[in-house]
Amino acid sequence: MASKNYDHTIDNDRCKGCGLCVTVCPKNVLEISETVNAKGYFPVYRARPDDCIYCTTCCIMCPDVGITIEKTEEEDAPA
Repeated sequence: MASKNYDHTIDNDRCKGCGLCVTVCPKNVLEISETVNAKGYFPVYRARPDDCIYCTTCCIMCPDVGITIEKTEEEDAPA
C-alpha cells in the first residue's frame, strides 16, 4: 500500500480534458468529468482517489502541467 503522505492536485483551469493522464494511470484513478470548466473543457478528476499510488505518471504525461503530486509533512511516529 502506498503512503498517504502526498497531496494530489488537479488544476481544473489548466486541464483541457485531453485524457492522456487517464490512459497512463496504472490504477484507473482518473476520469473525465461531465462538468465543463471555465474554458469550456471537460477536466479530469480523481474518481477513485483511494486507489492512487502517487506514481506521478499522470503528472509526467500532462502536457499542460495541470496535475501535481507533492510530498506533505510526515506524521510523527507513535512513541
